[in-house]
Parts: sequence; structure tokens; C-alpha cells
Amino acid sequence: MTIKTKKYQIPTNTYIKVGMKHLLRLWWWAWFVPVAIIILFALLGWVWWGLGIAVVLSALYVLFVYIQFFGLTQMEQGKMLFGKYTYDIDSRQILMMINAKEGMPVTWDKIQQIQKRKDAYILFLSKVQFLYLPFDIFRTENDIKFFEIILQRKNFLPATVKPEKVEKTETKA
Repeated sequence: MTIKTKKYQIPTNTYIKVGMKHLLRLWWWAWFVPVAIIILFALLGWVWWGLGIAVVLSALYVLFVYIQFFGLTQMEQGKMLFGKYTYDIDSRQILMMINAKEGMPVTWDKIQQIQKRKDAYILFLSKVQFLYLPFDIFRTENDIKFFEIILQRKNFLPATVKPEKVEKTETKA
């Protein structure tokens, strides 16, 4: 069975916001650098210098990440992420269809990680490339359920275990 979605184009603001959150979480260890600078300068007795340098470096780091994502939305190489596509999803691949005859396949082995959020699925292809599939592009609830089943079979989402009925048996002592 194939799931066919409605046409969808990710807004650039959504792409930047989701991408920045993912990258900042992925590089969580970078936030220890400003703390180390503050501690180092505090040991030397220059707390305010350390605090100032740490704040400036943190702001530059966040600005650098933002510029990378914003730049990707403007570059020609990144335009394929921001086209208006319908997605044909089955157990073999995800087809990003421009029209009925043109499309690009994304096989399941190219997907590194999938996050399920309250309003969408995010399929990460690399650190900065991802597919954002909101729930409202799916045509029916059954399409969403079938998509979840595919993700569970591909071991991207944990399988939901339905509790079995436990029958009480009497034992004679």
C-alpha cells in the first residue's frame, strides 16, 4: 500500500527553526566552552571579562548556525528542499513528486533519524537536511497510522505494545 499526501512546501522559517533546534541539541557539548571560559577567567580574578567573552562567543555561535540555515534557503543547491511536493510513501522508499511524472526517491537507508512531534514527523537525512511532514498533509487518519507502522517496522519509532488480556486461572492448593 502506498500513502499519497497532499502537496506541501515547508516554510523557510519552519525549516530554520527546526534545523537550529536540532543542530544546537546535536552539538550540546559546545555550550560547555562559555562555562569553561567563565571559570578560567574567574580563577584569574577577571569575572566580568570572562562573562563578556562567553556571552559574545555564545551569540556568535548561535548567529553562525542561523546564517548557515538561512543561507541554505537562499542557495540554488538547497532549492530542492523547498519545492512544493507530494509524497508517495511505501515500505521501500519515499518519492518526492514534483508532478505525476517527475520526482526524486529517498530510500529508507538515507534517513538517519526520525522525530515525531505533536504536529509533524521530521525525517533527518543529515545534520542540516530533513523532510518535515506535518500531519495535515496526510489525507486520512489511516494514512498516518500506516506511516507509523512503516516507521516502526524500519525501527525509527518504538513499537507500541498493546496489552494482552490476562486471564485469571485458579489453582488448587
